Parts: sequence; structure tokens; C-alpha cells
Amino acid sequence: MDLRLYRLICVFLLLFIAARSYGLPTGAHKTAKSTVFSLFNLKAKSRFWSEDVMHSDFNDLESSNDGKMGVLNYTNSGNIANYLKLLEVDAMYLPVPVNFVFIGFEGKGNHEFKLHPEELERWFMKIDHIFGHTRVPHIGEVLTPFYKISIDKMQRHHLPLVSHINYNVSVHAIQMGEKVTSVFEKAISILARRDDVSGGREDEDTFWQVDMDMMDVLFSSLVEYLQLGNAYNIFILNPKHDGQKAKYGYRYKKKGLSESEINFLKENKDLQTKIRQSETIPESVLALEKIKRPLYEKHPMEKFAWTITEDTDTAEWSNICIDALNDVDQFYRGKETADIIHGKVIQILKGKNEDMKQLFGKELMSGDLSGIHAECLTDTWIGKDRWAFIDLSAGPFSWGPAVGGEGVRTELSLPNVKKTIGAVAEISEDEAEDRLQDAIQEKFAVFGDKEYQAIDILLAEIDIYELFAFKHCKGRKVKLALCQELDERMRDLKNELQSFDGEEYDERHRRKAVEALKRMENWNLFSDTHEEFHNYTVARDTFLAHLGATLWGSMRHIILPSIADGAFHFYDKISFQLFFITQEKVRQNKQLPVDLNALKDGLSSLLLPSQKAMFSYHRLPLSEEPALAMAFSVARRAAAVPLLLVNGTYRKTIRTYLDSSILQHQLQRLNDQGSLKGMHAHSRSTLEVPIFWFLHSEPLVVDKHYQAKALSDMVIVVQSETSSWESHMQCNGNSLLWDLRRPIKAALAAASEHLAGLLPLHLVYSQAHETAIEDWAWSVGCNPLSITSQGWHISQFQSDTVARSYIITTLEESIQLVNSAIHHLVMEHTINKYNHVVGLWRRIATVTGELRYMDAMRLLYVLEDASKGLD
Repeated sequence: MDLRLYRLICVFLLLFIAARSYGLPTGAHKTAKSTVFSLFNLKAKSRFWSEDVMHSDFNDLESSNDGKMGVLNYTNSGNIANYLKLLEVDAMYLPVPVNFVFIGFEGKGNHEFKLHPEELERWFMKIDHIFGHTRVPHIGEVLTPFYKISIDKMQRHHLPLVSHINYNVSVHAIQMGEKVTSVFEKAISILARRDDVSGGREDEDTFWQVDMDMMDVLFSSLVEYLQLGNAYNIFILNPKHDGQKAKYGYRYKKKGLSESEINFLKENKDLQTKIRQSETIPESVLALEKIKRPLYEKHPMEKFAWTITEDTDTAEWSNICIDALNDVDQFYRGKETADIIHGKVIQILKGKNEDMKQLFGKELMSGDLSGIHAECLTDTWIGKDRWAFIDLSAGPFSWGPAVGGEGVRTELSLPNVKKTIGAVAEISEDEAEDRLQDAIQEKFAVFGDKEYQAIDILLAEIDIYELFAFKHCKGRKVKLALCQELDERMRDLKNELQSFDGEEYDERHRRKAVEALKRMENWNLFSDTHEEFHNYTVARDTFLAHLGATLWGSMRHIILPSIADGAFHFYDKISFQLFFITQEKVRQNKQLPVDLNALKDGLSSLLLPSQKAMFSYHRLPLSEEPALAMAFSVARRAAAVPLLLVNGTYRKTIRTYLDSSILQHQLQRLNDQGSLKGMHAHSRSTLEVPIFWFLHSEPLVVDKHYQAKALSDMVIVVQSETSSWESHMQCNGNSLLWDLRRPIKAALAAASEHLAGLLPLHLVYSQAHETAIEDWAWSVGCNPLSITSQGWHISQFQSDTVARSYIITTLEESIQLVNSAIHHLVMEHTINKYNHVVGLWRRIATVTGELRYMDAMRLLYVLEDASKGLD
């Protein structure tokens, strides 16, 4: 007899006996509260919203002394699962608090645009607040000649691509007052420097670079002042344009310089000498006093909430910032270009940012500077903490694949206040009259010489005035005189239409007149009376729709991104096994052309605070390792790769690369022989991460296009001696150059994918397409997952994604085990352990919603053990 069938019969007999004393009466099923499983299923009533649900006790079984009725209920249930009212889990919801902070939308920003609470709610209620956790399956060759993502849909997945776990996003919109807007406008004006320092006349096409490291201080200070750090914060800026600095973008000066500044530094040997001889460490120019005034005690965990801050709420912070910015203005006033560049480079060399410190230090010592490449100017940014921003007045900019590709960031990717709201708001009286005349001529041109009835002429006139008024009269702050004249003309038209009620007109004409009058009854196009929920122009609707889509994208790409396909478990310790494969023997680690301290810091930053990093270094010369040399040789390939550059030039390059699949297979054979295994290979609490770092003299990449690749059981990194390698990416019309001598950024991105499934910021799984899609708009910030910066420091957004990845893997596997147990019901003690597991789900969901990820980590081992007890 099958063991499962035998156990099922045993459970049936035991429960049959127990039912004689503890059965449920038939009537109890009608009045008893529903089982806890109903909270997790994707039904209309199961939206895991309220905290009462998350913290309430549950009792799946109720007892009765009516033994006979219990036996009858058990018999009528048909199966044990029905008798116990247990349902398989379809979905579980984790709360996610999000703040959208609007700056410059109180009527004092760009084009004096003012957002109203009702229109924000009208559009934000349309945003999907339930996000399914998704996984991106293994991607094949991403960069075909047309840069099309290739995914094998027949792959088998350990966990579903569309998870049982869903995110329940609570949106809190916060509108800042005039004082906060003035701080950011002043900061942009003071911290902006010319992007091109070579000279020339300043005009409206001149680009300015705003010092992002100082703006970072402002954003972080505002978040701390209002105590918004317990939620994810997306700032939307709409500052007024400075007439002299109309085009600007953001660049993190501690991470790099503009192309013009780099050229200036290359040509100025005296400046290089001065920098090398400098011993003083410049103090932070922008220093703000740390003060706090919480905006709320707890995030309003609702679908949508709206708060307008008063100037009194932020007056203290604003005053401190204005004083500090005045000091910065005084500090930089009168300084020459050489002095400014000197200060910035010294900040990099003497600062704490290991990524750019090693780059500038080595380049300056050699005097070459060929490996220093410009950082991109952007109008969006992901900060180091739980904040990011969009500046709608900056730019416009573009980046992404140079040719082909999908989802590239273009100059039209972000909503534009000037081209939508501004285009309507700035129309003059003369322009209005011209447009009205053009509309009249266009409308009546279709009449030609044909004879038309008077009613048709009137209706055509009404159509013209209606369209014109909706575009240029409705919702304006300053009324046009022409709109007043049209309002009077509309009254006359009403009277004329009413005159068609006489018997002298045929029925068809009378019907047309009546229909037109009904249309006009609901109009309020010219008056100043406020119509609740309807006072919107086409321009405002277009702008808000675009803004809503952009903010939805921010949630999908930086707050709740997709992760790689796989199961990522939490370990107390991570042991990085670093294998440096060189062509010739290297006697000591310090002789390796790799900054081991920077690499160690970078890998450690991928871990959560409760995890411990361990490192072991192995030097493996190919000249002394025949098996490894064979693996390297077998995996090395050459390919003809067609390139179409930004300037339209076609080029065919022969590229040498390592085939990761072949290399993985060869290295696995060596590992099976035990030559590459570490001492923690079979530890329950320690994860070993083998990183194979190949150092080669000639240009070498992985799978034709990468510097590093995450595989299922290892990470592959390649390093060669080329300082400027033209990639397939572009930024603002210029090709992005990679320094193949320093692949740390790529190595960290691959390691983060191997550890927790982190993916590049542009990739996300689309349920509509059933595959991955690309959107490059949020590929920004000084982190390993973006293309627009050379920095590689992990953001808090990404640290939280790592934590959620561990949590969701354990929850997902637990749900699978519980569903399996409910499906089979072969163990007598399932119910008690089931209640314990569901209780752990609740506790994890609660602390995760409060962003207390370390508390959730402590429960993962307990949940794993409890779930396995159900199998």
C-alpha cells in the first residue's frame, strides 16, 4: 500500500474518532467566522489591508459536544480539507509605505503650476496599488544585432515567475510649501557650474551641472527633519527656471567630472602637480544642523492619502538651509575653474568613496588620465538612503543602448510642465485670436460653396467655441478677454437655438437644436465657478497621466523591482572565495592589479547588517594549473560583433570572450574533484560564493558583452588592460566608455544577482508580455546596477530588495509546503503546526511592512523549520 494512502487512512480514522467528541454542528458553519486562509486568497473580500487583520488571533477549529452531529459533518464534508475548512493559499500581501513628495507644485514653481488634492487623487487612484512580486527568467544573449531580450519560456522554475507574494502599496502624497521650493531653487542656482569650462559665451543652450553630492545633503536632511525614513520617498521637483541657467542636470562630483573638466585637468600639468602635493583634506562646504520635526507619527497605511505642509512646519529647516547655501555661495564666489577642479579632485582623493578614490589616485600618479571618463548628466537620481527624485525642470537627457534597444530614456520620457501646462498658460490675447480665426477658417472651409441650413452653421460655430474654450479658457488663472466675448456670444447662440422651437422649422432641425441646448446646459467653460472633480484642461490631464505613469515606473523599478529567477536564502555568514586566475605566477596578493580593499568594501556592502562577510584569496596561475588552463582555453571564443555607433558609423569588431556556459561546466568539473571547494561548502549557516576573476592582457569580456556574469553557482569576472573600451551604451549622444582595468562595479552587480537576485535597474518582468521588458529611465545613481555613473555603492532601496528577496523566498517555499500539506493531509499533527506557520507569516508581514528587516531575518530560520515539519 502507498505510504501516503496509508497515512491518509490513519488520519481519517483518528479524526473520525475525535469527531465524536469535538465535531462541528451543521449550523456552526453558517455563523462561524471564516477560516484564516480566506485572508490570503485572491478573492474580492481578501485584501489583507487592515492592521486588525494582521494582528488578530485566529481559531480555525471550534468544538462542540454534539458528537453525532460532528460525525455527520465530517461525512458530508467529502474530504478532510473541507471538514477542516482549509484552502490552499493563492496570495499573501506585504504592506509597502510610499511617499510622493511634491516640491514646486504649490503655485510658486515652474509656470506657477498648482496641483489640487482632488485631481491628484483622481489620477493616483488609477495607479495599480497591488504589485505582484515577479522574477525574471534566465536571459540568453541580450545583445543581438537588434538588442532584443531573449528568454527561453520553456525553462522550469523552482519558484513561480509571478509570486504568491504581492505588495500592497500605500501612497501618501505630500505637498511642500513655498519655503521648501525656495530652498531647492536657491540650491540649484548656487550649486550649478558650467558643464563646458573651455570658455565661450553663455546662452540659452549652455548646459549647467548641479553638484549632486551637495544636493544629497539637502534631500537627506529634509527626510531626516520630517522623519520620513520609515517609508520610501520619491521627490518630484518643479522649480522655477533660472533665466541664466535654463538647461541643467545633476552630476555627482565626488564620483567624477564633466568631459570638459577632465580635458582641462589633462592639459594642466601644474594643476596635476598641485593635486598630487596637496595634503589638506577639504571640509564639507555644505554642512547642515541635524534637527527633527516629524510630519506624522506613523505612515497613513491607506490606498491614497494627501497632506499639505504649512510653511511653519518647515520654516526652521528652510532657514538653516538658506544660511548654509549663502555660505557656499560666498565660498565659491570669485574662484577660478582650476581652483574648483582642484577642490573637487582633492575631495575625491581624501574622501571615503573607495570606488573613485582608487581611480583618480592611480591615474594622477601615472599622469595618464586615460581611464577617467565623464559622469552622465541626469534629471533623475537614486539616493543612498530611501529617497529618489525627478526634476521636471532639468534636462532633457537621454541614455540607454546606442542603437536599437527598447525602453530607452529619451528627451520626452518625463512629463514636461513647459510643453503641456506652459504651452496653455502662456498664450497671449493676440495668439488666442489668431488660433480662433484659424479654427474658424478650417471648420468653415469644408462648407465650400454648398448651401447649408442655418442650424448647421450654428452647430459648427458652437463646436469651434467649445473646443477653443476647453483648450484656452477653462482652468486659466488669468482670463483672456476673448474668452469673455465668447461667453457672451454663447448666450446669443442659446437664444438663437431656442428660436428653432417654432412650427415653421421641420422636425429634424428642431431635434438638432434641442440636442445642442442639452450639451450647453452642462457647460461651465467660461465662468470662474469651481466644478469639483471636473475642472481639468486637456493639458493638465495629459501631464498628470504622464506623471502617474512615471511614478508607477519608479515603484516598479526602484522600490519593488523584479529579481532574478531562483531561490535566494538568508545565511548568517557569506564566504567570498576569490580565485584570481593570472597568466603568470603572482607571488603576493598586493602584486595583483586589483584594489582588494575596494573590492572587499564593495562585497561587504551587499550584505545586510546582521550578516558577516568572510574572504579568502587564491592565486591560480594558468602556467601551473593545467586543468584550469584547459578550462580557460575551451571556454575562450571569438565572435564578429556588428556595431552601429551613436554617430551612425557602422563597425564590425572581432571580440574575444569567455563562453560562460562552457566555462561553468569546466569549473564545475574541477570543483567536483574538490580542488576549488572551500571549508564552508556544506555549512547550514554559511554560503560560499566562488568568484573567478580572470586577468588577461588583451581585451576580454564574458558572453561577448559583459565584464562580469552571475551564474547559478559562481560569479565570473574578467579584467584586461584596456582603459577606454567603447560600449554599446550611450548617454546624451556620447558613447559610454568602460575601463576594462577596473571591473569592480560589474563584479558587484553580478555578485548581488548571485546572492539575492538583484537585476540591472532597467529590467523588470511584464505579466502582459510574459517576459522581461526594459525601461532605462531609472538607470541612475551611484550604484552597481545603473549605467549613468561609475560609482558602485549600494542604495538603501537595493539593500531592502536584498532583504525582501530572502524573506520572500522563505515565505514562498513555506506557502508551497503548506499548500502541499493541505493538498495531501496525511499527517495527524498538521493543524497545530499549520497555525504556527501562519502565525509566523503574520509576524513577518507585520515587521516587513514597518521596514524592520532585521527582525524579519531572525524569523526566517524558524519559519523554514516549521514549514518543513508540515511536509
